[in-house]
Amino acid sequence: MNHDSNNTQRVKLTGADIAKHNSKDSCWVIVHGRAYDVTEFLPEHPGGSKIILKYAGKDATEEFDPIHPPDTLDKYLDKSKHLGEVDMSTVEKQEKGEDPEEKERQERIKNMPILEQCYNLMDFEAVARRVMKKTAWAYYSSGADDEITMRENHSAFHKIWFRPRILVDVEHVDFSTTMLGTKTSMPFYVTATALGKLGHPEGEVILTKAAHKHNIIQMIPTLASCSFDEIMDAAQDGQVQWLQLYVNKDRAVTKRIIQHAERRGCKALFITVDAPQLGRREKDMRSKFDDVGSNVQSTSGDAVDRSQGAARAISSFIDPSLSWKDIPWFLSVTKMPIILKGVQCVEDVLRAVEVGVHGVVLSNHGGRQLDFARSGIEVLAEVMPVLRERGWQDKIEIFIDGGIRRATDIIKALCLGAKGVGIGRPFLYAMSAYGLPGVDRAMQLLKDEMEMNMRLIGAAKIEDLNPSMVDTRGLGMHTAVVPSDTLGLNVYDPLVGPRMKSVKERPKL
Repeated sequence: MNHDSNNTQRVKLTGADIAKHNSKDSCWVIVHGRAYDVTEFLPEHPGGSKIILKYAGKDATEEFDPIHPPDTLDKYLDKSKHLGEVDMSTVEKQEKGEDPEEKERQERIKNMPILEQCYNLMDFEAVARRVMKKTAWAYYSSGADDEITMRENHSAFHKIWFRPRILVDVEHVDFSTTMLGTKTSMPFYVTATALGKLGHPEGEVILTKAAHKHNIIQMIPTLASCSFDEIMDAAQDGQVQWLQLYVNKDRAVTKRIIQHAERRGCKALFITVDAPQLGRREKDMRSKFDDVGSNVQSTSGDAVDRSQGAARAISSFIDPSLSWKDIPWFLSVTKMPIILKGVQCVEDVLRAVEVGVHGVVLSNHGGRQLDFARSGIEVLAEVMPVLRERGWQDKIEIFIDGGIRRATDIIKALCLGAKGVGIGRPFLYAMSAYGLPGVDRAMQLLKDEMEMNMRLIGAAKIEDLNPSMVDTRGLGMHTAVVPSDTLGLNVYDPLVGPRMKSVKERPKL
């Protein structure tokens, strides 16, 4: 019933009105105090219909928020299915039994170390593991298959040793630099990571605020929990942001996203090229991720109940047919520099130069895609000599990401020729454990480490870093150590040596 006036206002729906629509034939849900008819959307939901039906006729806000940007329903649900406001005082509160696991987690939160006790980026990870929800930790921390590449990304830096210069005037150290035409205070950027609200209710906006404070560039993810515009709106005047893009099968959607980003002032487009299909992150899959994906739809539209976890559930739109032949189209629809994110060999870097893109990120997706892909730093050591040989080193900007936890890691990458490095998980962990002050401290710790280590290596500015300052001879040595070798520990029978005779069986002397 509508009040008949110029300022037409619909009478609020009640909880009882919504509760009647609790089946697949008529499915209404409440999100942020508004009701939506999602009946026709059920088969299209990337996370499958089962998760929505769990909240049919109820308030789904708490489950919706960590996974979906707030403009999701406006974008994907026809306006005719927006049913209006709900009088939330009439909605039955869902009784939640006391969860012993959650109770324990809350106790751990009370006993967290104070922020000042975190002295390096690994400390934030250790705290986050203790205080995050199990499903959120599983999503953030998981790598593909046996997680060999995820670990190699970090350990590869340990195979590079310094050759410091002495008696260099390092009283004043300047580690500011330029990346893709933007002056920045330090040669790292906040790289794109999905689902920020799993770690903190404010999500990616926290990273935006910290990036502004430290004059660091932020890459905005396609699969953020906050909407693209929310993240852009949180930026201050002059703050530089880049866009990471998963290419949609519908190129009209892709074009719309790119051109909207350019209009809003994004300064570069990073196209993810290492994810025609998202990898199997088994830790994430085992957590069963109730929030999404209990019945993921395949690209053919068939239901595939494989409990694939958060990653698969949110990524069904990604185009596996993306190829080199699409690059000219991207170059034609935007003036932003285009960078291919996820390049993993020399041959593809050379081809990237030939097709006219502006940069590449040597990356294996944080070890979340192809297991046994080599680390970005190892590929960098192989790529730069070939580019220099051809005189192409200035034709393209090279970035790397994956496994960076110390300023020494950043310095090693710059010595080898990278323009900058992307850091993802450490900032997520700092945010999950301590919010904005955590990310602020993590960035400051990196700056403090950078100043000290540049002095100690004998470099007063970024331009002083060069390949003669590092010994990379150990980089090609690969040893895959599986921390929990499931075959060795759980399946194979243990090897047993000859049995010693008992005292009774021993011959008498």
